[in-house]
Amino acid sequence: MTSDDRSALQFRRMTETPIPQLVLSLAAPTILSMLITSIYNLADTFFVGQISTSASGAVGIVSSLMAILQALGFMLGHGSGSIISRSLGSQNTDAATRFASTSFFTALVFGGIITAAGLLTLPDFMMLLGSTETILPHACAYARYILLAAPIMMSSLVMNNILRYEGKASFAMIGLVTGGVLNIVLDPIFILPWGLNLGAAGAGCATCLSNTVACLYFFVLLFVKRGKTYVCIKPSMFRPSKQIVKGVCGVGIPASIQNLLNVTGMTILNNFTSAYGSDPVAAMGIAQRVNIVPFQIAMGFSQGIMPLISYNYTSGNIKRMKKTFMFTAKISLGFILAVMLTFVFAAEPIISMFMKNESIVAYGAAFQRGFCFALPFLCIDFLALGVFQSCGMGMKSFIFAVVRKIVLEIPALFVLNWLFPLYGLAYAQFVAELILGTIAVVVLVRMFRRLEREHAAPYVSDSESVK
Repeated sequence: MTSDDRSALQFRRMTETPIPQLVLSLAAPTILSMLITSIYNLADTFFVGQISTSASGAVGIVSSLMAILQALGFMLGHGSGSIISRSLGSQNTDAATRFASTSFFTALVFGGIITAAGLLTLPDFMMLLGSTETILPHACAYARYILLAAPIMMSSLVMNNILRYEGKASFAMIGLVTGGVLNIVLDPIFILPWGLNLGAAGAGCATCLSNTVACLYFFVLLFVKRGKTYVCIKPSMFRPSKQIVKGVCGVGIPASIQNLLNVTGMTILNNFTSAYGSDPVAAMGIAQRVNIVPFQIAMGFSQGIMPLISYNYTSGNIKRMKKTFMFTAKISLGFILAVMLTFVFAAEPIISMFMKNESIVAYGAAFQRGFCFALPFLCIDFLALGVFQSCGMGMKSFIFAVVRKIVLEIPALFVLNWLFPLYGLAYAQFVAELILGTIAVVVLVRMFRRLEREHAAPYVSDSESVK
């Protein structure tokens, strides 16, 4: 079967398969991948927490560094992925390959620059991210390996997004799950006294090695085993032309700014928390890592349906695109609400799994409950951003990112910390997402109405009806 034949087959799958079946087949692998990532982050938190309170606090600090790498990886991955999906939707495989190749090699270069800059300024960098003097040695030891792995982590994110946007979510899942499981296995071996006894550095080393294995899997799939995917990466197609840079940046920069603003919010949160001592910093880090689980589930639903949204937007099938969104919103909101209630009523037992310190458990449970209330609104916000990115509406994504952090959440951190010292910090995200989720619903309703008017008679097969 030729590349064009495979592309045509995928096009029919995306535009004709019943929506519930297709959404679940695309979202389930993505969600599982996200969950495995969350679990190995929790494994880092658990095993590092066995060392000391200061070491546990380092996990939360280094989370900001990893978020920076993810932001840049997502800029290239989402930026090229959205175009790749739309190119395949119009059956232009050559354009998809050019964007994929350029984004991959650009990620390697960016990652190398971050490695060099981060290692040269490591202690100051960790203090900037909110470390205290007692946490600093652990944070530096952990972050050193993360920085060494920066090119690998960023290029893996790009390749993962390429696979997901072309509709190969199961292949993307295998790479992430393999790396995640390996990280969980390596953590106790590298961190604990009965193993190599590397402490916080062991967590970074485990993450570095597991990401390397995942990267090798993606590399073989997209470079060597050509024919299993619709898009491949070729050095000869590395062409950073003005058109490609503009196309990737148009969607990718808003996606990366959203993540970089998340880092800004986390840094401010960590700096506020560090004023109250190491126990609150450790508790905040644990609560943030626990909250990543439903956060990643919501993101998994959003990212899972992106190729489906892109294909049908490009083909003009707006009714199918809208039904996809509505079906996904129903199942994702139901799931997130169940997780939220579990986390709210079982906050203390969950936090105590990571640290037995009574002070940290009390702080962490209070923080976790505050984070949980934002989850349903965050779910809607993520789905809206997924639609905007899939349709190439980078400006809408950019505006939402700026409003979320700069206009709403960061000011809320200052105000709530002033009104309710320390404990108010955990509710800033809830305030921001409540307002932004409401705005997202209004914008989506208007957007779908406009698109339906522009495509007055889209084709929808009888098998696609979603109740």
